[in-house]
Amino acid sequence: MLHLKLPTDPRWVNIAEKNIEDILVDHAYCEQKAATSCISLIVQYPEKTELVDALTPVVAEEWNHFEMVLQKLKERGYHLGRMRKDEYVNQLFGLMKKGGSRDDQLIDKLLIGALIEARSCERFKLLWKELNDEDLQQFYYDLMVSEAGHYTNFIELARSYAPREKVDQRWQELLKGEAEIINNLEVRGDRIH
Repeated sequence: MLHLKLPTDPRWVNIAEKNIEDILVDHAYCEQKAATSCISLIVQYPEKTELVDALTPVVAEEWNHFEMVLQKLKERGYHLGRMRKDEYVNQLFGLMKKGGSRDDQLIDKLLIGALIEARSCERFKLLWKELNDEDLQQFYYDLMVSEAGHYTNFIELARSYAPREKVDQRWQELLKGEAEIINNLEVRGDRIH
């Protein structure tokens, strides 16, 4: 369903389980950035009523996820800690086409958002299936389901603002670029991405 061209290295979840505090801290910031990204799209494209209507509840949901991850940190006696640079996301935004129309830029932003949600969903699935902590297994199952919905929201929004063929062609280009990024990134178990 996610159509990612390269699965996560299976070593990632084993390393992540040994660094669960770091994973939770990074995850909290991922949720915060997801909410902020949706707010930014709403502010940049307020005239796009369908986008505003679709992303407004996503902002609330992502912020709720942020609060849920904070609760998991507290339950384990951990603290939020500092935000770290997300090399994966930074490289994804490097795939954006330079120039082009405002609508072309919107399509790229929405599709990159879909990629981030798809990769998050895939990683949450690994955590759900592989962690030995039953509480976190259920937590990541619930989040996996939610992220899958966000992934499809972004793609459908992109298709509402450009011809399907154009969006699907760009989606395939970005999927290929994302696979190259994943292939070249170091396998780290202290980050969601």
